Amino acid sequence: MLLTPGPTAMPPSVREAMSEELINPDVDPRFADRYDAVLDKLGTVFGTDDEVVVMGGEGILGLEAAVASTVAPGDRVLCLSNGPYGDGFTDFVESYGGESTLVDADYDDSLPLADLERTLAGGEYDVATMVHCETPTGTLNELSPALDLFDEHDVLTVVDAVSSLGGTPVPTDRIDICLGASQKCFSAPPGLAIASVSAAAWERIEDRDPASLYTNLLPWHGAEQPYPYTHLTTLVVALDEALDLLLGEGLDAVYDRHQEVAAHCRARGRDLGLEPYPGPERSSPTVTAFSVPGRATELQDRLREDHDVTLSTGFGDLAADVLRVGHMGYNADLDRVERAMDALAAER
Repeated sequence: MLLTPGPTAMPPSVREAMSEELINPDVDPRFADRYDAVLDKLGTVFGTDDEVVVMGGEGILGLEAAVASTVAPGDRVLCLSNGPYGDGFTDFVESYGGESTLVDADYDDSLPLADLERTLAGGEYDVATMVHCETPTGTLNELSPALDLFDEHDVLTVVDAVSSLGGTPVPTDRIDICLGASQKCFSAPPGLAIASVSAAAWERIEDRDPASLYTNLLPWHGAEQPYPYTHLTTLVVALDEALDLLLGEGLDAVYDRHQEVAAHCRARGRDLGLEPYPGPERSSPTVTAFSVPGRATELQDRLREDHDVTLSTGFGDLAADVLRVGHMGYNADLDRVERAMDALAAER
């Protein structure tokens, strides 16, 4: 049983959709119609009227494309971070010639708003990046206070919502480029990067001289055909089915289900003497990172080999100390989480 925080397990109907007859996306109007329908459904999930694009590539493509499309050499970019993915935005910025300023906090702390306010008061910035759900630490960040500050200083915002979109509300209407991916809360196969792009972001993108062609959002904007390259038809069909399941359940019901399953997972953890990292008040409804100092890899191996349950460890410095349960999308299910926690209880 796969219970990782992406890629997630897929519902049977999504797997079945992948066996549909392949259609040529470049010449068959049936695919164009389906792609348009997918964009409409994604707009509902994002909660926005902004233009949505679906690119062929894993979610990281979206993060890089957002930076490649909005950052020119010499542009000043503020990267707000309390986790590995927030830190990683600086690498994208610098690879495209931007000047990054990292305003960061420890991974078990909340976003450093006081430091952010001081930094914004001390200089002008073109673009800001941050992460909604830091999957490696199981942290869900409250974005509104930071978005308020960026609005005051007229800074374009890029938000990684890859591990939250479709599992918990995202304030997309306040974000210029909001990024998602197919393999997280949608429980579709990995391979599609998704972005909603505001009018202000498109204006900035149109003014750039892009250093990249493929990692560039501009070819997807205002084109006669809505996808500039041969699209990944099977993955789009699978995402379409996954969106039908999500919207058929209803977004509010989906969010409630994630909250209920997350609370149950953490209650079972407390019964085992396990505490979430960084703490329950900042834990995401889509993933729980349990603190297991020095035991993460050992427990992961034993759960997989003895119980057929696959969980994830942490990243980097947390690799040996954090064990993560991905209760997002199809995996936000009480029975599946109960089985995983029963297995963990047997190995404690």
